[in-house]
Amino acid sequence: MIFAVPRILLIAGLCCTAILSAPAQMLPPTVPATARVEPGLEKAVKWKWQAAPSHPKDWGLELPTLLRPARAADPASAPLTDATTDSYEVRRGDALILIAKKFGITVAQLKAFNGLTKDTIIVGRILKIPTPAEAAVLLPAPPPKAGPPTAAPKPVPDTMADNVLLQVFLDRGQFSTGPINGMAGPVFQRVLQLYQSVHPDLKDSQILLAKARAVVGDAFTTYTLKPEDFRFIAPPKVERVLPPQPGAAKTKTKAKPAPAATPPPTFEELAAAPMLAYRTPWEFVAERFHCDESFLRRVNDKVKIAPLAGTGFRVPNVIPFEIERPLENPIQPQAEAQAPVTAAVIDLSLIVISRGGVPVAAMPMSVARPGLRGKDSWTIFEAIPHPRLVTRQEPTEPPRPSNNLFRGAYPSPTPVPVKPEMVPESQLPPGPNNPAGVLWLKLAKTGSTAPPPFGLHGTSIPDQMTTEQSIGWLRVTNWDIVRAARLLPVGTLLQWNSPGPEGPAPVSDPVPTAPPIARPPTLALP
Repeated sequence: MIFAVPRILLIAGLCCTAILSAPAQMLPPTVPATARVEPGLEKAVKWKWQAAPSHPKDWGLELPTLLRPARAADPASAPLTDATTDSYEVRRGDALILIAKKFGITVAQLKAFNGLTKDTIIVGRILKIPTPAEAAVLLPAPPPKAGPPTAAPKPVPDTMADNVLLQVFLDRGQFSTGPINGMAGPVFQRVLQLYQSVHPDLKDSQILLAKARAVVGDAFTTYTLKPEDFRFIAPPKVERVLPPQPGAAKTKTKAKPAPAATPPPTFEELAAAPMLAYRTPWEFVAERFHCDESFLRRVNDKVKIAPLAGTGFRVPNVIPFEIERPLENPIQPQAEAQAPVTAAVIDLSLIVISRGGVPVAAMPMSVARPGLRGKDSWTIFEAIPHPRLVTRQEPTEPPRPSNNLFRGAYPSPTPVPVKPEMVPESQLPPGPNNPAGVLWLKLAKTGSTAPPPFGLHGTSIPDQMTTEQSIGWLRVTNWDIVRAARLLPVGTLLQWNSPGPEGPAPVSDPVPTAPPIARPPTLALP
């Protein structure tokens, strides 16, 4: 009956047409036009969740044997026994290049797999030979032989290069524009305007660019994927290929089909994982250097689809987000009475952190579910590093019925409460791909005596956090939540600015069935 209301009113000729036909730009930027949900969480977004601490041992996957650092050893003292079908005994006249060619691998892969630092080998030495799958994750194959000269690559347009430079410059100054993409979108313009309001001497674009070049230098730098990075990258799924059965009819060989797209994870797969790690090296590098993954692929179009250890990337020249670095206590600073820290949520799209009334940091944000809002002031409590999310699959509270359109003519029936059936506790393990990201800051209404059930946290979808629903509450990127926690003492007030036109909705409301109507966002500084 809720969806039938607008149609009845339109037929009756009431004046709701202007509201129902509100232009798309009237919606807050954090409210998706469609109810897309982060893959695997389609049912989970309807359950109640709580953030809980995890054990330090659960942070990071166990490296495969072939990627573990080899202990330096004298080749002469290597054992000369236990040869297997995956090994080779060095004979007189052998050389590493000959052995590698014999088994279809590179010298670098052979040396890395055996922990060799020199090209010399001793007769009688047993070398381990990696399988094709093992060799694939060691070092990249050598580049193809140079062919005929090709046209020089087209230079990057100055506008895009300048945008990247300014995004890196702002990011280094803790005025984040979200994932760096080289585009001067509305978030970039808004954060830039805020930064220039704090630094009026940089309002001239040429002076600002000169300052950015002096501070940053080159907008890009390079990064080489290391074997230990794979502690935070989930191993790819390997499909088992069965050998042909005896007597099976022979078929003509056809061209290999294009690789199928990786299916999205299911909730069961997410819950069963030892850690919700990055799904690809691309995702790892993109988050490490605060950039949009599609942008990273564009500026590294010569890199293989599945990068290996040793692969070099061109990346934005930001201060890297080092996920391997533990979040040691104290995560949050001590409060200072002389320069109190405050924070403000602006139009459900930006968080501004101020010290002594002056903005010192800003970061784009979104709500995990569009129905979540707040009002007045809230209080920030302690941080939960590396959170896991726990649920008993209890449904969230249903939305409260509204009689505003009917003006009391058709009172809503009193719902009959249904006690949900309790199920065993399940969880989503910690990791950068946990919907709460790498850190959770507890939030509660100021003056409330209830335990803080809400949070300001990271996200598993930095590129889609403004378009996809997920689990949690207020979310920013993983690199921004760590920086925010370093600025926000326990007890910091979080002020809500620019609520919706009909007043803030209760924070416990679930995702609405249709996007709410709201006034155009305006820039309001704390």
